[in-house]
Amino acid sequence: MGSYYINRTFFFDVHPPLGKVNSSHQMLIGLAGYLSGYDGTFPFQKPGDRYEHHNYIGMRGFCAFLGSCLVPFAYLTVLELSKSLSAALLAASILIFDTGCITLSQYILLDPILMFFLMGAVLSMVKYNSYADRPFSAPWWFWLSLTGVNLAGAIGVKFVGLFVVLLVGLNTVYDLWELLGDLSLSLVTLGKHLLARVFCLILLPLALYTAQFAVHFAVLNKSGPGDGFFSSAFQSRLIGNNLHNVSVPEHLAYGSVITMKNLRMAGGYLHSHWHLYPEGVGARQQQVTAYLHKDLNNLWVIKKHDSNTADHLDPSHYVEFVRHGDVIRLEHKETSRNLHSHQHEAPMTRKHFQVTGYGINGTGDANDFWRIEVVGMKAGKRIKVLRSQIRLTHLATGCILGSSGKTLPKWGWEQVEVTCTPYVKETPNALWNVEDHINPKLPNISLDVLKPSFPEILLESHMVMIRGNSGLKPKENEVTSKPWHWPINYQGLRFSGVNETDFRVYLLGNPVVWWLNLVTIGLYLLMATCAIVAMKRGVQLTAELKELSEVLLHSGGKIMLGWLLHYLPFFMMGRVLYFHHYFPAMLFSSMLTGITWDTLLKFCAGCLSCSLGRRVYTYGTLALMLLIVYSFYLFHPLSYGMVGPMASDPNSPMAGLRWLESWEF
Repeated sequence: MGSYYINRTFFFDVHPPLGKVNSSHQMLIGLAGYLSGYDGTFPFQKPGDRYEHHNYIGMRGFCAFLGSCLVPFAYLTVLELSKSLSAALLAASILIFDTGCITLSQYILLDPILMFFLMGAVLSMVKYNSYADRPFSAPWWFWLSLTGVNLAGAIGVKFVGLFVVLLVGLNTVYDLWELLGDLSLSLVTLGKHLLARVFCLILLPLALYTAQFAVHFAVLNKSGPGDGFFSSAFQSRLIGNNLHNVSVPEHLAYGSVITMKNLRMAGGYLHSHWHLYPEGVGARQQQVTAYLHKDLNNLWVIKKHDSNTADHLDPSHYVEFVRHGDVIRLEHKETSRNLHSHQHEAPMTRKHFQVTGYGINGTGDANDFWRIEVVGMKAGKRIKVLRSQIRLTHLATGCILGSSGKTLPKWGWEQVEVTCTPYVKETPNALWNVEDHINPKLPNISLDVLKPSFPEILLESHMVMIRGNSGLKPKENEVTSKPWHWPINYQGLRFSGVNETDFRVYLLGNPVVWWLNLVTIGLYLLMATCAIVAMKRGVQLTAELKELSEVLLHSGGKIMLGWLLHYLPFFMMGRVLYFHHYFPAMLFSSMLTGITWDTLLKFCAGCLSCSLGRRVYTYGTLALMLLIVYSFYLFHPLSYGMVGPMASDPNSPMAGLRWLESWEF
């Protein structure tokens, strides 16, 4: 998709535009590629394809640079929260020596970009909180604005960026609540605090986010593979699309060949093909679906219900226009079957009727008759191409032709279900417009289609993205995973290499680091509970212990909340999920590990004599560091490429390291 940017070709993706190769490398990766001399012609078909002469280093280097920034960001965040050098070093070294973070950062992917903005937002948030005693000073404004900029970046890469927006939002609400309780502040000052946050954390990110889309639409002005997802008006903007500066016959006539597009967002074209509905799904007749791509199977011939249209194709025969309220037949051009409905139930939507293709060479029965009507038009008026919003009512049953928006199973080629709904409602699902219109007997008129305004384009692209994202299904033989697999490092993802001579790269977290992180979450909850209970019971704590509890509950709590917000929502998602979705949450759990172990060692040291305590603290921190470094030494081939026999073979260099059966390296 970065290539599409360089070539200015419009495409559709389920993520916002800032990152986009997968969607989000889009702009930034396209830019990095463009600046480093990449020409946008490499096809990116499957992992492991050779780049040959293509200059990919700029794009890879850009992602690797952003991935490397995660380490100083984590270091500075933990240092600011805990005021402890060793906690910050521990958190940073976990990210340096995690095989998963390395693998994810060294390729042209959008995850490093997302994680860069996410960690940038967390660091800026923590920094501006630290200037709470100097509000409205230059550093306070700087960090507050930078938080807003990073939030815009995070959402602009992937919608997962919304979780960090939620984290910053909750932190801000807490801040303002504390300020409200400060009686020394006047209401005017409180108002200033509120406005500063509204401006920097709501208006600024929204403006930047909208600006990304403005650039996106300005750059991508050529027709491409994503056109069919969007409305006819949207497509008319794209150079090379058949609707750009289009000239077609203006009014619909009998004998015309047309395509009909559903008006719902990402509604698709009315489509049919030779395949039949399977046994047990309504009547075993030809499938009728809605299809999002342009295709010859989207073409239909419009006929009178009671006569053959051969007359209308005869050059000497006069042209007869279709009018509002006429009863028509639609014959599928490729298969010569009529658009047909009956009282069998639709395949997916209950209480709707099935729509099929029926008849031989256009000869069918009375269930092929439809009344064509235009929204807000009087009877007898002609029907306009592109502009008229059409409703097709089935004569025999009174139901209305519509697209339910549900994706059919494999037998329906995962196209969109078309049904006939008995519930008469004015919804875009049940309205259509005529897009292509071919009739050699009519003059072509240049229809400068109503060009949509920027807010309309913005709204439509978001609706299409949200629908696309929620409809993501796994492909054949693809490794998908469940959210409970992720923290335990249950299964990785193959990145490249299939045989023994290739470098095989496998995305898997460093098991020692990940399991340490997992144990730490339990340990943190235990320690936090003890601290809360002790404070509630009024236990007399020394100044040092008070400070430790404050760090644990306040600073650790923020990071724990970040982990929960970036992990729990995945349990509620219906879309297909992959192992890499856990990495933003993993950043938080790594920072939590640094804070928790540092606090635990300090607590143990505080209970012992001065010199012994210092030794326990130093050796404990060193032991953790060495454990992390040694585990990286063992598992580093996962990131940098393994050669030789598979790990299941006793002669393999990785043989002793396949600790779980589910690891496939």
